[in-house]
Amino acid sequence: MFTTRPELSGDFGVVASTHWLASATGMGVLERGGNAFDAAVAAGFVLQVAEPHLNGPGGEVPILLWSEEEQKVSVVCGQGVAPAAATIERFAELGLDVVPGTGLLAATVPGAFGGWMLMLERWGTWELADVLAPAIHYAEHGVPVLERIAATISSVEGLFRDDWPTSAATWLPGGNVPKPGTKLANPVLAATYRRLVAEAEAASSTREGRLEAARKAWYEGFVAEAIAEFSAKTAWRDSSGEVHGGLLTGDDLAGWRASVEEPLTYDYQGHTVAKTGPWGQGPVFLQQLALLDGTGLESMEFLGADYVHTVTEAAKLAFADREAWYGDTDVPMADLLSPAYNAERRTLIGARASLELRPGAPGGRTPRLPVFPDPGTFSAAPGVSGGRKPQGVGEPTVARDGMVKGDTCHVDVVDRFGNMVSATPSGGWLQSSPTIPQLGFCLGTRAQMFWLQEGVATALRPGARPRTTLSPSFALRDGKPWLAFGTPGGDQQDQWSLNFFLAVVHGKLNLQEAIDAPMFHSEHFPSSFFPRGSRPGVMHVEDRVDPDVVAELRRRGHEVETQGPWSLGRLSAVARDGDLLKAAANPRGAQGYAVGR
Repeated sequence: MFTTRPELSGDFGVVASTHWLASATGMGVLERGGNAFDAAVAAGFVLQVAEPHLNGPGGEVPILLWSEEEQKVSVVCGQGVAPAAATIERFAELGLDVVPGTGLLAATVPGAFGGWMLMLERWGTWELADVLAPAIHYAEHGVPVLERIAATISSVEGLFRDDWPTSAATWLPGGNVPKPGTKLANPVLAATYRRLVAEAEAASSTREGRLEAARKAWYEGFVAEAIAEFSAKTAWRDSSGEVHGGLLTGDDLAGWRASVEEPLTYDYQGHTVAKTGPWGQGPVFLQQLALLDGTGLESMEFLGADYVHTVTEAAKLAFADREAWYGDTDVPMADLLSPAYNAERRTLIGARASLELRPGAPGGRTPRLPVFPDPGTFSAAPGVSGGRKPQGVGEPTVARDGMVKGDTCHVDVVDRFGNMVSATPSGGWLQSSPTIPQLGFCLGTRAQMFWLQEGVATALRPGARPRTTLSPSFALRDGKPWLAFGTPGGDQQDQWSLNFFLAVVHGKLNLQEAIDAPMFHSEHFPSSFFPRGSRPGVMHVEDRVDPDVVAELRRRGHEVETQGPWSLGRLSAVARDGDLLKAAANPRGAQGYAVGR
């Protein structure tokens, strides 16, 4: 099979990510004696500078990792929670029945910094100053402006000029949208990170003490103070069309810490896949495997009509359960992954495409879905008011023409010791909320994923984590650590990642072949992002899929929309295969890269 680049292999270390600067940074850390955890942290901070339209310091990061010393997979939850003042009643007082997709009201505690620091302190070896040095360099001296950075800033130029002047000052250098190929710097962010390093080094004589001092400076010190003041004393127009202040306080930041959790797992034909808990959408990957394990998928022609139809119909059922059951609450995952439940659900995969949203009843429980906007709704979406057209709405993932405008980042690392990391940093996009002028970054808008409806699993409540789409992946093969992988893409993450995994397992493709293979996904279920639209029965496929397969899928009732030949998916992956370490990255978008030796 033709591939756009080789699958890399070596025995020293490999890094793959959504931006070549992050991959090169991570490899540089490995070359200088750091381990996979040090490398991932340094790469993660570079991604904030290199892909500011896809993630930022005010965002969040879930991480899956394998510690060779501990011989286990762990989850680091760098997902912040809703403020104490964020209640359904408070939003009702503001006349809102959905959380806006932009602005201060949608902010949760920024968890990325805490997540990175926790992994660095517990499993890493490097100092804060060393892992931050590359990000500080790029923030001071600038990074090459990608076409998509320029396009993103251009799309919100009017919003910045008219309503968010602090963002205009940061992202419109010289008063203009930066041109592709030029360099874009963020000296205020560089100064923020320099101050963090200085305060940490002055606070303690031990590495652990310095890392804890940096965490305190972020969540209780000068960073928290600037965030709290900005949230309390300023108000900005958001995607509701109205002007609102924020709800996040210093107490909210001081009361939160990143955590380490056990992963959820599912055994699939000799492979054990590990994901985050159902506070994120990760388990929907496991539910898809549980449904497919019994369909005979392994005997179907890879990317043939039967194969694509079966995978898509299983996705519809699993994501329907996501809508009914997932959240930062008591989720019946044992029942959702049980053989009996999935045997019953598997019978719903018929010969024709389903146009219904059909959650199940695990353990006899009655599913409860939120009240969704009408399919295809935008201009009449709840929460959109006023005479202005909303700008910067939600997470900019896949546009109707199939082009990925931006969304999230991803990084994977495996080192010579056998440690592995899969991390999906996101949120705090430059277009999501006004820039805090003292810090050089904006808050995230992850609270838009809560529902303002009592009694549903993802109902807004103080101190709860939003049910995110961020979904790093890890897999063991025959009980041994094997594969770390993931992709940006919002609701598509656990479809594109699943397609990649199945391409390796059933298609017998290597990592690069599986990434380069034609991609597809469904838009059948409601979006996780404002304004929550859905397109029942709609499937996107790259036009490299066999036209006869597309015609057969349409005959079976799928509304197939063909996209450009290299438009869907932004996967990266690393693997341990015997004595070899392997890596591959996505060619789509012309920025992802893998490195290693």
